[in-house]
Amino acid sequence: MAINIETDVLIVGSGPAGGSMALALSTYGIDNVCITKFSRLVRTPRAHITNQRCMEILRDMGVEDEVMAVATPKELMGNNTFCITLAGEELGRMRSWQTHPSREAEAKLASPTFINDTPQYLMEPILIQNATQRGTKMRYNTEYLSHEQDADGVTVTVKDHMTGSEYQIRCKYLYAGDGGNSKVAENCGLPFEGKMGVDGSMNIVFEADLSKYVAHRPSVLYWIMQPGADIGGIGMGVVRMVRPWNKWMVIWGYDISVGPPEITDDFVIEVVHNLIGDHDIDVKIDSYSVWTVNDMYGTNNTDGRVFCGGDAMHRHPPSNGLGSNTSMQDSYNLAWKLAAVLRGQAGESLLETYNTERIPIAKQIVTRANQSIQEFGPIFDAIGFLSTQDPDEKLANMEKRKDNSDEGAAQREALRKAIQFKRYEFDAHGVDLNHFYESSAVVADGKPEPPEGFDMELTYFRTTVPGTKIPHNWFRRGEYGSDIVATLDLCCQGEFTLFTGIGGEGWVEAANGYSDANGVPINTVVVGPGQDVEDIYQEWAEIREVDEDGCLLVRPDGYICYRSMSAAGNAAELVANAMNQILGK
Repeated sequence: MAINIETDVLIVGSGPAGGSMALALSTYGIDNVCITKFSRLVRTPRAHITNQRCMEILRDMGVEDEVMAVATPKELMGNNTFCITLAGEELGRMRSWQTHPSREAEAKLASPTFINDTPQYLMEPILIQNATQRGTKMRYNTEYLSHEQDADGVTVTVKDHMTGSEYQIRCKYLYAGDGGNSKVAENCGLPFEGKMGVDGSMNIVFEADLSKYVAHRPSVLYWIMQPGADIGGIGMGVVRMVRPWNKWMVIWGYDISVGPPEITDDFVIEVVHNLIGDHDIDVKIDSYSVWTVNDMYGTNNTDGRVFCGGDAMHRHPPSNGLGSNTSMQDSYNLAWKLAAVLRGQAGESLLETYNTERIPIAKQIVTRANQSIQEFGPIFDAIGFLSTQDPDEKLANMEKRKDNSDEGAAQREALRKAIQFKRYEFDAHGVDLNHFYESSAVVADGKPEPPEGFDMELTYFRTTVPGTKIPHNWFRRGEYGSDIVATLDLCCQGEFTLFTGIGGEGWVEAANGYSDANGVPINTVVVGPGQDVEDIYQEWAEIREVDEDGCLLVRPDGYICYRSMSAAGNAAELVANAMNQILGK
C-alpha cells in the first residue's frame, strides 16, 4: 500500500487532547496532521469545566480571549444547589468553583486566568480552527485502523469514509487522543489498571427556559435529591447548565447490572420534567445517550514512537471537571518535548519523561473523580435515603430534618457537613494546580513541603521547588510601567526562560552562552529596578524562594526545572549541566 501523506506528527482524534496537541505543535512550527473518523467536530456539550491550569495553557497558546468570549464566567457558576426538584424545596447549596470570597482571593493569587464553563462543542472549534490557521492539516472522515513502527518512524493505515478506500500516512511520531475506547492504545497493548463499566448513566440534552428557577441562584450544576437519584450515574441526579438559562443537560443514573432502560422521547421528557418539578415547562429534546462510569487508568502511555493521551489514558466520570483539563495538559506536556526532539535540540530520552510525569497524574485524577461519586453517600445517609428502599419512606425521612427535636437537629447538622464536604469535588483547587513532576526533565531539589495540616487537594501550594509550575506574580514591564504582565506572560511560548535578579548577571551570561553554543533558546528575565521587569507590588521577593541573585529555570510548559538559591561562580557549568540533563543530551 502506497504512502500518501508524510508528516512529523500524526494526531488521532480532534477532541481536547488531539485538538490541543495540534494547536501546540502548529504554534511551535512543527508539521502535523490531525485525523478524526467523524465528519465534524463534537456537537454535544460533554466536558465543560475549564480550570485555571488549563486556562494558563490556552493563554500561552494565544486563545484565552477567544475561550472567554464564549465561556460562562465563574460568577454564574458557583451556587451549587441541592434540591428535591428545581421547582421544589432546596436542601442547601455551596459556593463552588472559587466563588466563595476567600477562595476567590486564593484563585486570584494563584493565576492570571479564571475558571469558567466552556462546553466542549464550543472549545473544540477554537482549538482546531487556530491549529489549522497555524499549519495543522485537518482530515475528517478518516479513521485510524492500525500502525507499524520502525527505527525511523510510524506507518499508519487509515480508512477514508468518504470513498471507502484505505491508505497510509507516514509520521515520525504518532499521538493518540482517540478517547476512552482508544484503538491506538489497544493496538499498542498498553497496560491498564481498574475497571470499565462501574455504573450506568444517561445524558439528555434539551432546551427550556428555566430562568425562573435558576437565575436567582446561578450555577453550573443543580443536584436533584429524590428517590432513584442514588442509583448508578455519577452519584446523584443532575440538571447541568449548558448555556444560561435555556440550554441544559440532565444526567440520570441506571442500574448497570440490569442494563439501560428503553429510551424514548416520552421517557426522557418524563425524566426531565420530574427533575425540574414542573410538567408544564416546554421542553425541546436535542439528544440523549447512555454511557458508563469508568474507573481505569493506563500505567504506561508510551510505546516506542507512539504516545497516548487524554481519555485514552484516564477513563473516569466527569466529577471534579477533570477530563478535558487533564487531556489538554497531557498534550501540552508532550508537545514541547516533541518539538525539541524534532528540532534536534534534545535526545529522544526526553520523550520518556512524558510517561514518567503524566501517568501519576492519570492515576490521581481517576482516583479523585471516582472517590467524589462515593462522597455523595453521606448526603443520602443524612436525609435517610439509605435506610429504606421505599420511595415514600425516603421522602418521609427527608422531612424529619425540619423537626424541632434532637433527631432533627442531628439530621440538619449531618446534612450541612455532608454538603460542605463536597468541596473536594466542586472546589478542589489543589487537585487542579498542585501537579508535581519527578523525572529526568527536572533537576531534583526536594519535594514541596506544605505546613502541617495543609490540604493539598483543596488548596494550591505556591512554591518554586523544581517540578512545580512557576508561581503567579504581576510585574511592570517598560520604562513608564504601562505594560503590566504576569509571570506566565514572561515565559513559556515554546522556549525555556531563566528568571534572576540584580546580581544574577552570571546566570544571564550562562543562559546566553548555552543558547549560542547549542541552538536552544533560553530567554532571560531580570527582575529589579531599572531591569527587564520590576516587582511593582514587592511580592516576588517572597514568592521566588531564592535569593535575588539566584535563578529559576522554567521549561516551555511553565514548570520549574532547575533553581539555584544564590549566585554561583560556575553558573555556566551549572546551567549547562541542568539543560543537558533536562534535554537528555
